[in-house]
Amino acid sequence: MPALTGRITYAQVLRTPGAWKFYLAAAPARIGIAMTSLGIVWLVHASTDSYAIAGTVTGGFAVAEAVGGPQVAKLIDRFGQIRMLPIILLTHAMAMAVLIGLTVSQAPLWVLVGAGVLAGGSLPQLGAQTSARWAYALRGSGLLSSAFALEALSTSIAFLVGPGLVGLVSSLWSPVAGTVLATSLLLAGGFSLVAQRRTAPPPAVAGQQVSSSRLLHKRFLALVAATIGIGLFFGSMQVSVTAYAVERGTPALAGPLYSITSLVSLVAGLVYGARRWPMAVGNQFVLALSVLTVTTVPLLVVSAPWAVGIALALPGLAIAPFQTLSAVMTESSVEPTVLTQAFTWLNSGSAAGIALGAACAGRVVDANSPHYGFAIALLAGLLSVLMATVVRSTSRRLTPVGL
Repeated sequence: MPALTGRITYAQVLRTPGAWKFYLAAAPARIGIAMTSLGIVWLVHASTDSYAIAGTVTGGFAVAEAVGGPQVAKLIDRFGQIRMLPIILLTHAMAMAVLIGLTVSQAPLWVLVGAGVLAGGSLPQLGAQTSARWAYALRGSGLLSSAFALEALSTSIAFLVGPGLVGLVSSLWSPVAGTVLATSLLLAGGFSLVAQRRTAPPPAVAGQQVSSSRLLHKRFLALVAATIGIGLFFGSMQVSVTAYAVERGTPALAGPLYSITSLVSLVAGLVYGARRWPMAVGNQFVLALSVLTVTTVPLLVVSAPWAVGIALALPGLAIAPFQTLSAVMTESSVEPTVLTQAFTWLNSGSAAGIALGAACAGRVVDANSPHYGFAIALLAGLLSVLMATVVRSTSRRLTPVGL
């Protein structure tokens, strides 16, 4: 991997042949993906008047997305984006149409959950597709880390814009319209990406293996474990911040408080990605997660809203650098034939961690106070630091587990 030192500009990255086209083409899909899960909550709740049912259907969607995503990515690695993405996109669109129809017709819960599972299992991770394109275009280049920083930035923006957009459309127009818009944006971005044929990574040639077993080595498994830890962090923080705001009698404060972390992460990601840093990548990885963990400590003791706001800003300094570094280290740790699967496994690990973190923090907060939920986030950060040290100490040579 080239030394990450010196100043660069994002313009240099986007001057890579075809880069700005596929980067912008995927933008609507990123927003659509960020809208989909919350859109299902709005859709099902509007029909059933039950958050429990809405949460169950959305949970089925999320689990299927985490489990099915790598399988979808395996097909893309094997047959290529140009061939497989249209099929997957249309399958997902049909599954969403079925979910909307069944919800509007007030189908039984088990039927709705089944439709949610089909929709989640067929959701293509467009971020993994664009990351694979960056790796194909810039492999061996010092610009690759900044390209992944752009990806992290785009994802952050999408998850700032998407939930608000689907909430606005669903509340002012109809929940069906919000879900249809989310799916339409995904289709528009997905097919626009398919149209950029020249920058697509080639499919595996005959005889090349794309089995997920090629990812079973210590370095990559530790990377996934670190990502699960970050998911635990996010899940517990979401519940804890919401519980803090509700406990104070100001539930509307939860959204603005939580967005502080995301906004700081956007700025930190821009600054981080604009340079190539002299420190070894493995050391940067450990440092970023250590900063994330240490800066969580003040949340255990502060109580005033202004103090909580400042405390929530601090972890944001490390989030975007972590996302960039995890992509850089994944690219250097796995073979090109399974790269899309690798990026998708990181997404799945994060999704699984968020679900588990939210569940654990919810139980702890119900029995104690929001500060105990922040303690769960701190423990998740410590887990991530431990896994980061394993990643740093593991040779870049693809050593199978147990050897």
